[in-house]
Amino acid sequence: MTGPVLAVDQGTSGTKALVVCPERGVIGSGTAPVRPRHLPGGLVEVAPGELLSSILDAGRAALADAGEPVAAVGLANQGETVLAWDPATGEPLTDALVWQDRRAEPLCAELAGHAEELKALTGLPLDPYFAAPKMAWVRRHLTRGGVVTTSDAWLVHRLTGAFVTDAATAGRTQLLDLDSVTWSERALDVFGLTGERLPRVVDAAERIGTTTAFGAEIPLTGLLVDQQAALLAQDVTEPGSAKCTYGTGAFLLAQTGSRPRRGDSGLVACVAWRLGGSSSYCLDGQVYTAASAVRWLTDLGVIGGARDIDPIGSAVPDAGGVAFVPALAGLAAPWWRGDLRGSLTGLGLDTTAGHLVRALCEGIAAQVAELADAVADDLGAPLRTLRVDGGLTRSELLMQTQADLLQLPVEVSALPDVTALGVAAVARLGLDPRLGLRDVVPDWRPAAVYEPRIPPDEAAARRAGFRAQVAALVERAPS
Repeated sequence: MTGPVLAVDQGTSGTKALVVCPERGVIGSGTAPVRPRHLPGGLVEVAPGELLSSILDAGRAALADAGEPVAAVGLANQGETVLAWDPATGEPLTDALVWQDRRAEPLCAELAGHAEELKALTGLPLDPYFAAPKMAWVRRHLTRGGVVTTSDAWLVHRLTGAFVTDAATAGRTQLLDLDSVTWSERALDVFGLTGERLPRVVDAAERIGTTTAFGAEIPLTGLLVDQQAALLAQDVTEPGSAKCTYGTGAFLLAQTGSRPRRGDSGLVACVAWRLGGSSSYCLDGQVYTAASAVRWLTDLGVIGGARDIDPIGSAVPDAGGVAFVPALAGLAAPWWRGDLRGSLTGLGLDTTAGHLVRALCEGIAAQVAELADAVADDLGAPLRTLRVDGGLTRSELLMQTQADLLQLPVEVSALPDVTALGVAAVARLGLDPRLGLRDVVPDWRPAAVYEPRIPPDEAAARRAGFRAQVAALVERAPS
């Protein structure tokens, strides 16, 4: 049995680190904030040094809390956040463009004629959400120097000196051939990135190098993009099962097994993880604004924070005719209309903060329900349940609304911080290759299960209303 491992989840708004022991569970934890800058025109960026310092601060705090050494470290990352940096010195050459950043939209419009070819090659629709458009934008507008990569490659280089990325993160770039899980020369050519030096694609569980950033020298043995790490920790390892993480955005992933499942529903086909040289695949759907929409309401002074969702939203029986499409950073799957802005309609002099909160919960839940339907269409069978995690799952109002609109049970994870637990699992695999997935994935235990409380016809009517609001947005958007 391996000893404890340090698992670090480097996220959009903060970094969480856990010391995880195979026998005793979580024995230490630490957090550090990250403060991305939201600028006009859909720009979202962050100082790379802040990402690195958050890892060091959270990791050291977790180790101090545990009070004992670890055998290895694992790192989960944001996925589509990119920067340029000097591989000789490790110094950043640009700020990091966060996954929500939309500045590459004109570049995507310019490449629209290649959209179907790129989707066939990489499984991804042409959208600024993914890394390659941002990487091409950096090369056109900021610098030709150094290398341009996703943030994990830079962070791993700073920790160990290695120049690598895991297969699942590579799959978020739109530069990876989905079938061969190798860099695609054709995709590089389309984005004007021919000749770029790209990191070596590695398994999620592999000895990548060693680091002294947390004190004594320890190996880095786990590397996995955040949503796929959560997928693993929730034991969604068989085709037909799905999970949704409610964080800054909401992300629904469903396992499809050893072959990519390309559908026409608007979902993303991507690598779930590669272990022992064999890839597992998943379908992926995104809601760009979940907790970030709650923060928007908070910044406006409507509520005091996520803790107010239930008491304020439960003060009214329904949304009072208010409809909220929280496309505050555009709409992702299955619409892929990042150019759209959110809408709030049906307001009256009798509208209260509770109605706005209810409408927001309805808008988030309706988008997730659309993703679940798209998964069912692509898999050819309906989902039986949805496993969920993330900070917003603490809201009983949101989770009940989700179950009502899905007309499925919603199982809330009993384990907090599932992304970190997922990367802890692959770090253990990388430390001891004799272990299998069943040895390292926690047993699934829901803390709560929400069953639908409304009849199917009411759920269908409410969802139809949401689709009508989205259709109105699309119709009003400039062509």
